[in-house]
Formats: sequence, C-alpha cells, structure tokens
Amino acid sequence: MPVDRRKIGVFGGAIALRVLLFAVFPSLPDLLTGRAEVSTPVSSFKRLQEGLFLYTHGVSPYDGGVFSQAPILLPLFALLPDSRGHPLLSGLVYILLDLLSANALITISNSAEAVVSRLYTSPRKDVRWSGASIAAGFLFNPFTIATCLGRSTNSFTNSAILYAISEGVSGNSLNSMLALGFASYLSLYPALLFPPLVLLCRNRQLLRGKITGDAIPYAVKHFLILVSSVVLLLLASYIVTGYSWEFIPSTYGVQLLVPDLAPNVGLWWYFLIEIFDPFRAFFIGLFWLHLASYVGGLTVRLRRQPLFVITSLLGIFAILKPYPSISDVAAYFALLPLYRHVFPLMRYTFFAVSAFLYSTLLGPVFHHLWLYAGSGNANFFYAITLVWSLGLSILVADSLFAALRDEWEEERPEMKGKDAKQI
Repeated sequence: MPVDRRKIGVFGGAIALRVLLFAVFPSLPDLLTGRAEVSTPVSSFKRLQEGLFLYTHGVSPYDGGVFSQAPILLPLFALLPDSRGHPLLSGLVYILLDLLSANALITISNSAEAVVSRLYTSPRKDVRWSGASIAAGFLFNPFTIATCLGRSTNSFTNSAILYAISEGVSGNSLNSMLALGFASYLSLYPALLFPPLVLLCRNRQLLRGKITGDAIPYAVKHFLILVSSVVLLLLASYIVTGYSWEFIPSTYGVQLLVPDLAPNVGLWWYFLIEIFDPFRAFFIGLFWLHLASYVGGLTVRLRRQPLFVITSLLGIFAILKPYPSISDVAAYFALLPLYRHVFPLMRYTFFAVSAFLYSTLLGPVFHHLWLYAGSGNANFFYAITLVWSLGLSILVADSLFAALRDEWEEERPEMKGKDAKQI
C-alpha cells in the first residue's frame, strides 16, 4: 500500500500543533474549558471532572445535579491520571478523536459522494478538493483546535457522526448505524440524522450491487439496529452507575427540558429566562418540533444528495439545538468544503462570512463586558449570539440554494451560468 505523504504531513502537523499548545500554554486548556463558546452544561470537561470525582469515590455522579453527560465516559476517563497533574494525557484522547474524525473525512472525500451519487452527478463534478485538503481544513480550523484544547465531550459525538458517515459511504451500513447509535446515546440529536444516513447507506450498497429489495424493510431493519445499539449502551450505563436508572433524567432530561440556562452561543437560554413558567413547556416543545421539522423536508427534497442533507442538518443543529457550541460549527465546517463545486453559486457569502467573523471576534468581548467587567448586561452577549446565528443561517440557506441550483442545471444544461427568476 503506497504511503500518502500529504496525509502523514497533515496529521503530523496537527499533532505537533496541539501538543505544542498543551505544553507551552498549560493554562490555555483550563481557560478554554470555562468559556461559554466552547463548553456547555452537557459537554463541559470541568463538569465531567466533577462527575468523575464522585464516581471514583463511590458516590453517584448524578447526585449533585452538576454532571449531565453520558455515564459511559466515566470509566474511560477513570483510566487516565488526574488531568490537573497530567493535562497532556487527557489531551491525547481528544487529539486522537480529531485524527479519527479527519481520517473519516478523507474516506468521505475520496468516495466522491458529494459530487457523484447513485441518483445524481453534478455538472461541476471535477471541481473538488482532495481528501488531505479537507482533513487539513478540519484539523487546522481554530474551532476544532479550541474544542480539542477545551476538551469538550462534543468531540466524541462529532467523531461518531463523521465515522458513521464514512462507514455509510463505504457501504458498511451496520457499522454506520452502530456509530450513529453511539452518537445518539451521547447527545440525542444525532438520531435525527437517521433518515438521510440510511438513505446514503442504501444508495451506496445499491451502487455496489450488495443489496436488492424495497426501501421500507431496509429502513426498518436499520432502525432496529440503531435502537438496539442505544439500548445496549443504556444497559451498560445502568451497570456503570451501580444498577440505577438515575442517569436518564439527569442526562437526557437536561437536554430535552433545558433546566440549566447557563449562557451559550445558542438561542434557547435567554428566551427561556424571559418566558413565563406556564408557557415554558409549550415553547420547549415548539423549539424541538422546529428543529426536527427540517429532517423530513430536506431528506425528501434532496433525496438524490443524502450527504448534503446530513451536512445541512449539522449546520441547522449548530443554530437550533439547546446547548450549541463552536464544536457543532466545526462539524458543519468539516463537511461543507466537500461542496466546493457549488461555492460559486452561492450569493451571500460576503454577508455570511462578515457576520460570522464579526460575532466570532466580538462574542468573547461582550461576554467579558457582561460577566467580568460589569459594564454590560445579558443583552450584550445575547445580541452577539443572534449575529452568530444569523451568519450561520445565511450560510446554510445559501448553500441550500446553491445545491438546488446545481441540481436544476444538471436537469437543464442549457441554463448553466444563466440568470433565473421565479415568477
């Protein structure tokens, strides 16, 4: 097997950069761990450490109401030395996760699923970046690096999602469903990726002649695999927590009902602070319904491009999930460069990038003015998170337009490059 020197160079550079940051700036990981943009109540490494302390001392980690993460993480981190004395050892776990994610991205890119699928071939199929370039964009993305240094447990979820997609484009539907089950067990929302992912798996297996038959039995079979994997992980969690189901309301209830309103880059926390309690349940249900409603429409309309549906949904999740962070944006930006061929069709790139950079630079400033300098209030930080969400919304919507335009030009080649108006 030939050695891919570009891949080795990218991976080696990414490892060296992360190890250097951990070693030269030992206070940086703790600083990032406390940032609202990096850590949330359901992904904070500090909260994981608190839960781990209780777990190793024979106390239920969910007694204090602080730890709200999956129990399966506890025995994993219990094997590592204390992160306060050996921060690099815990950092190596996250470095490995980044490398696994980058390797999955190379597999996805090399499959060419973004430009040539079973039912669709882009007229711009030759305009694409190599797998090594896609991996480099992910590994050297400041959001990915900050997530790694901040040791957010969202890294586990993102790696599982990307691995599920890579197995899907490779035709390994069983592994894909198991990986999606693990991601869903950790964070709930990845379960919404099931429709486009099972469609992707089926298309790749049909393309390779591995399967025949109807779509419905295929989808039901793989849904049962997904559910079974989650059930097995829940049973393992039941054993880990000392034969107790206490972790279910503490882990999944927090994500569904959003009781912890710590500031983050999302849209939920400030709204739920201001809303009257009698209306709280109604609006939480409405927000979740809004988030889930995109799955069916996008999967049906863009059924010929299931990978793009997954990419767009990750962008929507980064905007609308209850506890978003920059790690969710890093996952979206990991897959978006696969669609370089539609970038020229996007219309509002300047506005999206401007709003995004504006909020990225001023977000920490407004957060400091509010909580530390005392010269602002919650409106300062929430206003900048609205700009952040606006920039992401423009980017997601514009990329959807570009993908639909690309499909339209594939159906009508004579219209390529011409203006079109909807009447």
